[in-house]
Parts: sequence; C-alpha cells; structure tokens
Amino acid sequence: MRSASRGAAAAGLVGLALLFSVARAGAEVCVGDCGNDGRVTIDDLILGVNIALGGPALSTCPAMDPNDDGTVSIDELVRAVSAALNGCGPTPAATTATTTATLGIDATATQVPATAAPTDTPPATASPTTAATATDLPATATPSATPTATPSETAARSPSPTPSFPTFCNLPGSLQFTGPGVAVVPGGPADAPSLDFLKLPVGFCAHYYAKVGNVRQLRFAPGGELFAASPTRQTTGLGQGGRNAIVVLPDDDGDGSADSVLTYLAGLNETQGLLFYDGALYYQDGKRIMRVPYTPGDRAATAASTMVANITVYASDIHWPKTLDVADDGTIYVGNGGDEGEQCLLDDRPFHGGILKLDAGTPTGVSQVAKGFRNPISIRCARGYGSCFAVELARDYTTQLGGREKLIPIRQGDDWGFPCCATKDTPYFDRPANTDCSGVAQEIDSFVIGHTPFDLDFETQRWPAPWTHRVFVPLHGVFGSWIGARLVAIDFDTMSGQPLPGSDLPGQPAGAMMDFATGWDDNTRTHGRPANIAFAPDGRLFLGNDNTGDIIWIAPFDLPIAAGDS
Repeated sequence: MRSASRGAAAAGLVGLALLFSVARAGAEVCVGDCGNDGRVTIDDLILGVNIALGGPALSTCPAMDPNDDGTVSIDELVRAVSAALNGCGPTPAATTATTTATLGIDATATQVPATAAPTDTPPATASPTTAATATDLPATATPSATPTATPSETAARSPSPTPSFPTFCNLPGSLQFTGPGVAVVPGGPADAPSLDFLKLPVGFCAHYYAKVGNVRQLRFAPGGELFAASPTRQTTGLGQGGRNAIVVLPDDDGDGSADSVLTYLAGLNETQGLLFYDGALYYQDGKRIMRVPYTPGDRAATAASTMVANITVYASDIHWPKTLDVADDGTIYVGNGGDEGEQCLLDDRPFHGGILKLDAGTPTGVSQVAKGFRNPISIRCARGYGSCFAVELARDYTTQLGGREKLIPIRQGDDWGFPCCATKDTPYFDRPANTDCSGVAQEIDSFVIGHTPFDLDFETQRWPAPWTHRVFVPLHGVFGSWIGARLVAIDFDTMSGQPLPGSDLPGQPAGAMMDFATGWDDNTRTHGRPANIAFAPDGRLFLGNDNTGDIIWIAPFDLPIAAGDS
C-alpha cells in the first residue's frame, strides 16, 4: 500500500507541476537537471518528486533545490517541469577558473572547474542509469561558486543551516563531486596524494586516509578501528612496501585520516584474510588459519595466537592468499587458490582451488564446500540474509573461449568447472570434445577476463538511491595496463538475499551492474589499482590500493558524523 500511495502522490505532484508550468513564459536555467547534462528529463522529474515525498536524499539531485532550503517544493518542481518543456536557459558567463566557495554543507572549499580533468570515454558496459560524474560537464560549463548549487546561483548565497552533526564531507582535505565541478575542502594531511584523477557520482566526496604498502585486505574491528593485511610475499598485484604484518589504523582525533600505522601482529610474510568473530581475530599465516583473542580497543595483540586450521589439500605458489568470512549460522568459509595450468581430468578432478569451511572434526581443521575454482580471491557474507559469496578470477586470456570472471554464491557441493568449463554448459573450446559442463553451477554476475574483481562488500543502507543496498566490487584491472580498473555497484535483492544479475561482458546487458568510481584506467598507470573494500560502521566506503598503498574513503554529502564516529 505504501508504494501505491507514493506512486499516486508522485503522479499528482507531476500533474500539478505541469499545470502550473503552462503559465510560465520562457526557459529558465536548469532547475532539476539532475544529470548535469543541460536538460531536464522525465527521470529527473520523477527523482525530484520522490525526493519531495521523502524518498531519496537531496544529495542525489541538488539541482532540485535551487533555494537551498533542504527541501524540494512545488514551486521548484514547477520550475523543473518548465525547464523540461521549454529547455534550459543560458549558463552564466565564466568569471574565474578557480574560486573559493561557502559550501551548502557548511564548509569552505576551493572550486575546481569541471574541465580540470578530462572525461574518460564511458565504458561500453556502463548502465544507462549510472549517475553523472562531476567531469561530465561540457567544456564551456561554468562552475557555480557554491558546489551544491545550480549554475544560476551566485557565490553570495548564504550557506544552508548547519545539520545536527557535521558531515564527513565537511572534513578538511575532502574532494566533493558537485554538479558544477570538483570542490576541495582546504586542509587535510600535507602528504596526501592527489585524488584529482578520481571520478565519482555527483553528491559524493573522497578523502585520503592512510598509506600501507601492499595493502591486501581491509576489515573493521568491533572497536571501530580499521585493520589491514600487509604481506611481503610477492603477488601478481605487484604491490611494494609490505610491512610483513597486520596493522591497525586508528583515527582518534576524527579528522578523517589515520593518526598512525600500528603493528598489531608482526612476522606475517603471507597474510591476507582477516575476520573478527566471537571475541577473536582470525587471520591467514601462510597455509594456516590462526586465531588470536581480541578485545575492542586493542591496538596490539595481547595474547598468543593458536592455529585453527592447516590447509594442505592444495597449495598454490602464486594464488596463495586465503580470505575468509563468517555466515549467519557461524560457519567460517575460507578460499583456497588453484593454478592456471591445471589439466582437465574428466574422470576425477581433485579439489585444488575451492571453498573450504573450518571444521574442528577433521585432522586439518577444514572440510570441502565447493570446488572448480582457479582463484577465489575474496569471500564475503551478507549479514542477516543467510548468504555468502565469492569472486572468482578465472582462466587467463580466455575471453574468446567463453571465459569470464565471476561473482558466485557459496553453496555446499557446487562445482564451478575449472579447469574444464568456462561456465555452465560451456566447456573451454580447447578442452576435450566430450567435456560435460551441464553440472557446473551458474554464476550470478560476470566480468571480462582481466578486469579482475578483487573483493566485495555490502552497502549498509546509509547511502542515497541508486547506490543504497548494493554490492560494491573493486575491479583490479588488466595486468600491466590497468584497463578496466574501477569500482562497480551491483543491485541486491533483499527478498532473496542475492545480488541481481549483471555483466560487463561484450554484447551482454549491464543489468544490475553500474560503474560507481572510475579514473584509474587512464592509460598512465600512475594511480595504482583499486583492490580491497570495507564499509565502515559509520557508512563510509574504504578502498585500498595495493599498487600504491593508498587507502581512501568515499561518502555521500549528507552522511553525518554521529557522536563517537571517527
């Protein structure tokens, strides 16, 4: 009944706006241009109506609120409809290339024109509904003095009322992606790297957090601190400067950047998987899964570690990382890598790459769950939905053979086909003619070979539409070129507890998959590669870059800093 009532109200408001707009003469500057493309579409109007009804956050379309009173009124909807019917008015002439502005979110920022960074050609797989980035503006566009304002407004406009709590995007050093351009809040760490290459949807900001060499995994502890795995053993990611340790990165002063990099556990040449569960930190140490007691607030281990599993079923020299997570029922899953050159044995394929679970009743402490993987590089469970997932890095250079990287559900007894099958009912063309792939499980989402889905995590319902409640997947990009490196978001079905189907394969519909953050893939290889992801309890998305060691966070404009957040 709620959706039906809202739909009727939306229709009524649009109709009322259309009625009033008939009496208006001439075109206005683009009130309601949510996409910042010089026009107001039906989708923009619907979004505006939904914002007025209390649905999506205003940050999804700041252009619907030209008077910046924090609401979308009937008059503003009328002006938006007028712009949709009559076209947009002229953009005010440029005054300066860079201005200092008072932000509508109560911070002072330096405005960077949208032309400061060239716009990459959007990937062919991008969904048509992908939100516009700040660099989508035409070269002639003039940034407003107020980043959250429409081009018709001026620098003299007074700021919005200060929210109950300041927002994360207020913090010094934040890059804010607005309709007119990118705004930089002055201050922040003096040694912070430039994030000018980054492209985000309008209404989001990015901020440098810390630098940890060869950062391979991020996890938040129950005490709220960010932990990172930093091995020294070489991986194909070519990350340098590993710390041979698991480190903790506190932000006690709440300025948005780590105060220090503290060693929590040392002497860990081969470590990646991290998991906080049942009063302990579980972690990888080579072939072993270890457990050390953890108390919220610990900055260093306070007790000796004990081994809970020794994974000897198969050990790859290249795909040695083992990630882990815990299901709602307490089952702890562990990924185990296989190898590229494995033979397709039709009669009896042994367990090499696959998913295991901790099992104290076995001699090695693990039992088999699913097989047929080349490299299940990351595991993550959707809390409260009884479901867990992995991303699989499939056989190299097999796009023409039907190959694809995968996001898959973890289920007991599944066979994912490697090294014989690309996917269900699709043997690799160079395998024996009698290869039967009918029993291979079907992936949910697929990626171009080499785009390399490296990790995944679930948005915590703190973000505005269309980004709320999605599965976010960093794509590591093609080895040696970084082609395809970006962050994508996949819609999640809360009824089934499963991501919805999507793909970036050539000729396949994008479906539920949308590009969220881009810019790494610019033919320079100077920005590293997005590798690992973790949503903080406060709603921020933390993103690690194993190639440069940089860790950043991303947040929507209206994400508040609540008491106790840091």
